[in-house]
Amino acid sequence: MSNTRPQPPFAHLQYCTRCCIPETQHGVKFDEMGICQACQSSEQKIHINWVEREKAFRKILEEAKSKAGNNYDCIIPISGGKDSTYQLHVLTKVYGMKPLAVTFSHNWWSESGWYNLQNSLELFNVDHIAFTPNRGLINRLVKKSVEGIGDVSWHDHAGVGSFPLQVAVRFNIPLLIWGESLAENSGRATYSDPVHAFDREYFIQQSARLRAEEMVDDTVSARDLFPFTVPSQEEIDSVGVWGLHLGDYLFWDDERQTEFLRDTYGWKETQMEGTYKRYKSVEDIMSGMHDFTCYLKRGYGRATEQASMDVRVGLITRDEGFALIREHDSVRPDALDYYLKISGSTEEEFYATMKSLRHA
Repeated sequence: MSNTRPQPPFAHLQYCTRCCIPETQHGVKFDEMGICQACQSSEQKIHINWVEREKAFRKILEEAKSKAGNNYDCIIPISGGKDSTYQLHVLTKVYGMKPLAVTFSHNWWSESGWYNLQNSLELFNVDHIAFTPNRGLINRLVKKSVEGIGDVSWHDHAGVGSFPLQVAVRFNIPLLIWGESLAENSGRATYSDPVHAFDREYFIQQSARLRAEEMVDDTVSARDLFPFTVPSQEEIDSVGVWGLHLGDYLFWDDERQTEFLRDTYGWKETQMEGTYKRYKSVEDIMSGMHDFTCYLKRGYGRATEQASMDVRVGLITRDEGFALIREHDSVRPDALDYYLKISGSTEEEFYATMKSLRHA
């Protein structure tokens, strides 16, 4: 057996000295010891008084209920994924809220993802609004998405950001409740220095990168892109729309929560491309492409993120994490074939575009 320790995939990049996150992760910062923000958050998380945070959360919910009248207490954006299913459990079963569930459909449903969504709607008995952009529009947008942001999923990022806010404005429901805190794993915040969500730029900054008007060309009109447009600041202010992440108030544990949903509600995992876990983004058949484009652009994919999470909580060592990353991150996903089919691109064009967007 070789005694050679697994090395980071790219020798010229700086990696967190505790986990496996490279300097190319969007928004990452290292402290003077070379420790990334997500690892700093992991330390902070252990020392947080979660009882006090839960009390603050309960107070927020009680106030929302008192102001709702005959309206819904809050909006929960859902995909049927593990996070939004857990949100529904917590808000309905634990706190007795009456939420309006809102889904922006990426139109790329996996079999298990569609099952999980429908199953959660029935189990938690919530009203639901969904919007599905037409397939032809998505097919026209997908190549523009790769060229514009180096990711196939602009329509998903933009729609998930805009549509729940549109519903909030139209139905006069101020409070939106999301799932995992940005301090948890993204490296873009810490629990002591959180990102405050839901100004009009939030989802553009965090994921979509480009506004709807920047996607207009001779094949996609401004009218086509209306569903991807965030309400005006005046509209948001008139309703008092604001949002929070459940993970900023309740202790978040991906592994335990997934086990709980699986065993209690029959939530289905599935084999995912580009990684070794079976629960993240299971609803999306193009998840493998999202992660592969990140690897081509920034030098890391889903396996890096999940291995780093496992290193932080002590499930694996950093060396074991790098070994998993080398095994999974660089593997060409089958979803690339679907992208080439719907976009009309060649594989050579795709790789040339991604090379032009490489960060390091």
